[in-house]
Amino acid sequence: MEVYWYLTAPDGPQPWTISGSRPMTYPYLQQVARAVDHLGFTGALLATGAHDPWILGASLIPFTEDFRFLVAIQPGLISPTLLAKMALTFSQLSKGRVLLNVVSGDANSLGAYGLNMSHDERYELGDEFLSVLKPLLQGETVDFKGKYYDIRNAKIAMPGRADGAPALWFGGSSEVAQEVAAKHVDTYLTWGETPTQAAEKISQVRARAAVHGRTLRYGIRLYVITRDTDEKAWDAVEELYASMDETAIESRKALAQRSDSVGQARMTALHGDRRPERARDLEIYPNLWAGIGLVRPGPGTAIVGSPDTVEAVMREYAAAGIDVFILSGLPLLEEAYRFGEQVLPRLPITRHAPSKEASTDQRFTWGTIWDRPIAERESN
Repeated sequence: MEVYWYLTAPDGPQPWTISGSRPMTYPYLQQVARAVDHLGFTGALLATGAHDPWILGASLIPFTEDFRFLVAIQPGLISPTLLAKMALTFSQLSKGRVLLNVVSGDANSLGAYGLNMSHDERYELGDEFLSVLKPLLQGETVDFKGKYYDIRNAKIAMPGRADGAPALWFGGSSEVAQEVAAKHVDTYLTWGETPTQAAEKISQVRARAAVHGRTLRYGIRLYVITRDTDEKAWDAVEELYASMDETAIESRKALAQRSDSVGQARMTALHGDRRPERARDLEIYPNLWAGIGLVRPGPGTAIVGSPDTVEAVMREYAAAGIDVFILSGLPLLEEAYRFGEQVLPRLPITRHAPSKEASTDQRFTWGTIWDRPIAERESN
């Protein structure tokens, strides 16, 4: 089992309110990163958000030792050749601690960058992007001509690592998204669905991957609210729920209405855009609460309970086929300690063991680049 934490703004006890938001300063981000590393998490997700995930991740390499950086990348916003160079540079400087989370986005997020494409077109572009990126990460020379990319004699002038290329992660609920995942990625992610729903989706993706002769791992993104007892955990839920005013709910609704994300539609269906009188009326499965989705876009489901309960729910997900958990709490720092000290030691966690560099000499000389053909040099 791999367990990742979250390292992306916003944060705070109730970050959908001004008073409940916490400044995401560089010292605070260092503090969260150090905590995640110290507590024994496998790594942390640096998602798309207020900060650029590449700059944030690179800046935190010196403050961490073991955890893996799961860095969000968005096809269409950057050349796959440049992205491969960035990823392999990060891998070398962090001693192999980078993973790539391929995010296709939606009309809301990508339109701001000038990328205005239909839902299926984004996944077509992503298919081509990964067709170029994967061999580049593996040290191959790439020539590719498709609808969106015309790549000529591309190769990254950087030695590889003994532990292989950075792994590719990917999420998407639509059929076209599942097909892209089945063809290309190592780990398929879903948002906060119930174990039953997750098992159904895993079955669908697994069948698609089998057609391509591939085997994937499966992960899920969830919140967690851990307290000493179940009763205290649900008391914390009530406190959160009381802070969810109509302004925050309507703001999230407006984002969801403009989104063409199938995953977002599935998350909205869990709470139905309704705010019942009792917080626990949004318990969609034993000890799974969908209320955070009322005020936060993306995955809005939380595991709620004592350490015993949280462990039991996670093991139920594992039985449904989940290998990887990406968790977060409110606030990130305090909840990381609660979960990290009370639940994490109970789980069979896999962490990164930095391996030796590849046998290729890591010293760069003019000759390693300039002895190559001109076209190959210029592509880098």
